[in-house]
Formats: sequence, C-alpha cells, structure tokens
Amino acid sequence: MRAMLRWAHADLRTHRGEALFMVAATAGIVASLLLATALFGYATNPWQRVFTQSRGAHVWIHTGPAADTGALAALDGVEQLSGPYRTATDTVASRGARARVELRATGAEPPATGRPLLTSGRWLDDAVPDGVVLESSLARALWAEPGDRLTLPTGRALTVLGVADSAEPRYRPGERAGTVWALPRTVPDERGGGQVVGLRLTDPDDTDYAVQRAVTTLGAGAVTDVSAWQQARAEAQGDTKLLGQVLALFGLGALIAAALAVFGAISTRVRGHLRDISVLKAIGFTPGQVVRVFLVQHLAFAVLGATLATTAVQTLGDRLPGRLGDAVGVWQGLQGHTAALLAVPVAAVLFIGAATCLAAWRAGRVEPVPVVPAVAPGGGGLSRAARGALGLRVPATLVLGWHRAFGRGRRAPATIVRLALPLLLITVALSAWTTIERFDSRPEQLGHAAALTARPDAILTDHEATALLKANDKITAAHPGLEVAALVPGQTGTIALRGLGTRDEPYPYTIAEGRPVHGPDEAVAGQGLLDLLDVRVGDWVRVTVGGHPQVLHLVGRSIEPENGGRVISTSLDTLRENDPVLSPTLYQLRLEPGADPRAVRAELAEASRGHLDIHEVATPADRLSALRGLVVGLITVLALIGLTELSTAIGGSIRDGERDLLALKAIGLSPRQITAVTVTAIGCTALAAALAATTLGVPFAHWLIDHEAHTTGIGSGIAQAPPAVHLAAMSAAAVLGAIALTALPAARAARRRLADTLSAVA
Repeated sequence: MRAMLRWAHADLRTHRGEALFMVAATAGIVASLLLATALFGYATNPWQRVFTQSRGAHVWIHTGPAADTGALAALDGVEQLSGPYRTATDTVASRGARARVELRATGAEPPATGRPLLTSGRWLDDAVPDGVVLESSLARALWAEPGDRLTLPTGRALTVLGVADSAEPRYRPGERAGTVWALPRTVPDERGGGQVVGLRLTDPDDTDYAVQRAVTTLGAGAVTDVSAWQQARAEAQGDTKLLGQVLALFGLGALIAAALAVFGAISTRVRGHLRDISVLKAIGFTPGQVVRVFLVQHLAFAVLGATLATTAVQTLGDRLPGRLGDAVGVWQGLQGHTAALLAVPVAAVLFIGAATCLAAWRAGRVEPVPVVPAVAPGGGGLSRAARGALGLRVPATLVLGWHRAFGRGRRAPATIVRLALPLLLITVALSAWTTIERFDSRPEQLGHAAALTARPDAILTDHEATALLKANDKITAAHPGLEVAALVPGQTGTIALRGLGTRDEPYPYTIAEGRPVHGPDEAVAGQGLLDLLDVRVGDWVRVTVGGHPQVLHLVGRSIEPENGGRVISTSLDTLRENDPVLSPTLYQLRLEPGADPRAVRAELAEASRGHLDIHEVATPADRLSALRGLVVGLITVLALIGLTELSTAIGGSIRDGERDLLALKAIGLSPRQITAVTVTAIGCTALAAALAATTLGVPFAHWLIDHEAHTTGIGSGIAQAPPAVHLAAMSAAAVLGAIALTALPAARAARRRLADTLSAVA
C-alpha cells in the first residue's frame, strides 16, 4: 500500500495541471447537474403544492351569465364544483401600473375547492366591503401589497386585503386578465359580465372527456373559455423547465466528455509508464493493485470536484441572481432535496469511475518483463503526400509535425474525437446564445413584428384610437385586431383565435411553412395547434366562437412564441365576415427602427389621457435572460475539459516523439526546429478537432434547437447558427491555445540530454 501511494503521489506531482483541470471540470459538471435538478424541481413542485393544498379544480369554465352551471355537478366523473362565481372584467391601476382584471364574486369564507392560498394579508371581510384579494402574479405586476389602494376607471377605489396563490392559469399582460376575489356586492352586475365554475374530477386523466361533456351540457354558445390543469401547470413551469433541460443536456454532454478525457488520459499515461508498471509487477504488484493505483487516483479527483460542487450549490446556490437562486432556494425545501443532493454527485463519480476502470484495465495487463519488439513501433515511413510536400520545399518541421499528428495509426482519430466533443458542445452553446440574441435583435423574424400592444378602454372608440395612434410619427403601423377563445373540434378545450390586420394592411406574421394569409377564410397556425388538432398545413379546421362555427383553411405555419403555439391567426376581416358586429379590442404597434418602446408608450399614455392600456410585447429572450449566464458557465466547464484532453494529447505527442528525437537530431534539426515539430503536431490535431466540431456542431445545434422549439409549440425555424466570425474565433482560440500550451513542454523535451533520450527509448 505504501508503494502504491508513493507511486501515485509521484505521478500526481508530474501531472498537476491535468489533475487541477479534472477537479475543476468535475466540479462544474456536478454543479450543472445539481442546478438542472433544482430547476426541474422548482418548475414542477410549487404548482403541484398549490394545487394539492388548495384542492384545485382540474377544469375552469367561463360562461355567459345565463348558463346553468349547477347542472355540471351531476356529470359522471365530477367530484366537486368550485362556484359558480359571478364575474366582471375591468381595469385597475396601482402605483402607475395598470392591468386588466376579472373581478370574481366570492364569499367571506374561502371556498373548499379551488381555495386560494394566502401568502400575505387576510381573506375577504364583510366589515371591509371594498376589500379585495389579488392573485400573486397580478399583485407583482401591480406592485401591490396588503393595504394598498387600487383605482378603477370610474374613480372607485378598492383596498387590497391580501395576496394569494392559485393553481389557475396566471395573469399575462395583454393576454389574460388577472384574478381579483371580491365580495358579491363589490362586483358590478353588468350586462357584459359572466360566470366561472371550477370542476374537480375524480380522474384527472379524463379531463378531455369531462370538458366535452360539460360543454355539451352547457351548450357551445354559452362557453367563452376553458382552461385545464395541464395548461396551468405548463404555464407555471414555463421557461424554467426549459432552463433545466438545457442544463441537464449540457451537463450530461460534459460528463461524457469528461469521462472520455479521463479514459484518454489514463490510456496515454499507461503507454508512457509501461516500464514503471513492469517494474511494479516485477516486485510483486498484482494486476488488481496496478488497476487500483489509477482508479483510486482519478476517483479522488472526481470525489474532490463533486464535493466542492455539492458544497458550493448547497451553501451559495440560493444566493445566485435571478431564477437560479429562487430555484435553488425552493428546491432546498422540497422533500427529495437531500436524496438528489447525494445521488447526482455519486452518479457522476461512478460514471467517471467506470471510464477509469476501462482504461486502467489495460495497465493491469502489462507484462512484468516488457517485450522489446524487433522493430520499434513507429508510424512507418513518410506518406507519399508528405514526401511530395518535402519535394515542394515545404518546411520540414511542418511536414514532420503533420506526419506525427496523423500518421500514428488509430490513436490520432481517437484524440481528435475526444478533443472535438467539448468544442462541439461549445458550438451548440454558441448557437443557443445566438438564437436568444435573435429574439432581441430581430424579433420580427420570430413572431414579434409589433413592439407594443395598445388596448383602448370603453370610452375610446375605434376611430378615435386609430387617429390617436396614427398621429404618433414613431409608429409605422397600427394593426387592429382581437383575440377570442375558440372551442376546438370535439369541444375538449379552447385555443386562441386571433384576428390581426386587414386584407389591405395585413399583419406580417412570421411564416415558417406554407404562405401568408391572402384571401377569405385563410389562416395560419402555430405548431402547438397543429399538434393539438393533428392537422397539417393545407387542411381545413372548424372551431366554435360563442356558438358560431368558424371554418378556416390553414395555408401556413407561423412562429408562435406565446400560448404554447396553440393559436390560429387570420385577418380581422375574416372574423368580421362571420360576425359583422366585431370591433377591434387591441392594436399591434410597429415602430420606426431605433424607436424606444418605453418612450413611445409614455407618449401614447399622455396623449390618450389614460384611455389606452399599453404594454411592451414580451419576447422569449426576456424570459430566457438567465440562459445567457448559464451558457457562459457551461462554456467555461467545457473549456476545462478541453484543456484536460489537450494536456493529455501534449504529453502523448511528446512521449511518442522520444523515439524520433535521436533521428531528428541526427539529420541536423536544431532544438527549436524539433520543438516546432511537436507544436505543429498538436496544432494540427487541435485544428482538425475544431473543424470537425464546427462542421458537425452547427447542423446538430440547428436540429436540437428546432426540435426543442417544436416540442414547446413555438415551431421549428427559429434556430440561428453562430456568425462565422465567432466560429472562426473559437477555432483560432483552440489552435492558438494548443500551440501556447505545447511550446514550453516541447522545448524542454527537445533539449533533453542524449543519455536521457537513450534511456527513454530503451
């Protein structure tokens, strides 16, 4: 045991750089996997906790005021009803922020099913008739807290008594009204009001069937909107789940790259220590003991890196900025946190240990007395291409370096593959970064042609709103439109039916497949809707709006970043042909290039005297801003793995060149030229790896990003390859870094004494 430890200690002193890189890379990999686990837990468990504790309803159905919602309690599979509650839509303002809300008439006692969970303040009280409770996402948008006052357009004020979490779909500015619970006398009984009822089912898997029966019972004309628990859960998970998937993907990729780097490092080290291993066996070491020397040494590196990562995530993870810190903080309070905190690093260490065993097994097979072959195992003579290059007076150092890099049998391709894998993952990370930047720099190419959405109140007419918007010289186009909930065929749910622009001034949808809308009854749809209805471009679909069927011809697929892509988009004229009384409820505003949306928003708010509710159009880049920091961290981890493999390749090239050293000196090459041969060999290897990584990485990243966009409903066609300058910079950094790291050890090897060289060859 003492001899094993002494040999391992001597080997560690010789390869301190590789050991440091391996510990750092393992720490980064384990940290990435732990953060991915935290994000997955954060994405799923908070909504599930709220749903369970509140006895949430699996389906929420909005209807007209005359619908007999009480009949739904008699349906098979319905365990309990929440409501019905009378509703009214209005706009509230607080601290300069405005939001469209749904006032919901609720009693002084919280309901048993679909019960809001108070996070601050208290529930409704008969002693405070103007008191209300806000859903938490709405409260954050209004910067409202218990005790604040909300103002209605009529001048009436409401007092915020509390803030509560709900398992229903959350407030989305300009798309979905926020929920405000109020006493019945606070909710106006107006003609345009309605009611909402929640259904808690005995079997959540029968949600579609339950919705179908409920709509049939109520009548399609009475139903205005349907939302199921799957939709609410998906919205709650949102882009947090996507961040977790990205971290997990890169973490697993980095783990594989690290395992291959360990395998290559041990294999190279075994080739360089054949004589030492033979001596160990000659003095009594068993094959198992030799294997354990390498195994224990590299497992120690992995355990140290995993311990550092686990400790850092546990102690400092909740201090990370943004969503990552929130995710770690919530994850640490979940039931399975401790098990995951132990399982992830243990699994990573075992995976690296398995790769170590495979490589160390070769060391155990080394003979106690090495057999000296009659002919030294070299790469053979120079190839015909190399001899031709010498005939063309190409410098000998370049030709010999090329020959050393690619003329050594199967080891050269293996080294290139191991070095190319982290570079390929870096290429994918750069592609993800570029795609996110595309949402910021060119949103019109990804489904966001408009920068602002304006919604007039009941006082402002369509003509007045249009004139006010056209008076602003920074607005190039104001597309009128509306968005309504439409029942899908089979009446199992609702999707968004959107009418924007007119045939004379069509809205510029981003078309990824097919063509834009031109004629009557033509529409484009998002990928989420195509998957939901199992239709393709060219098919006809029938949806129901307020009891009126709408038959549309899908002539194209559009990029739809919102609503999970479950959107059908057509022109406002098409919707008016079916219902002439429809009037626009919103305007999508396109601005002059370089115009500041915030400044335009302020100008319009002042010009309309508060009669326009204006919001900036949120892009996925806003929600995925945390991904940029993750990409930087992942590139750092992958760079460490690449440095580990590079140091292994340098050591292997120098050891392989020891037999050539005497011959190179004999033909008159100086130490500087011999150094140049080794540097050229490593540079060529790094260049080949970089070219392979960029050649394969760009199409792989394109497929991966589009596949993820397809599964999320946005639709393929959003992937953007990194600029050629960035790819060239990455390749140049890899090659120049390899050359810089090779120069010093290669120079030392070229200046070795003749006796040392003869000893090494022997």
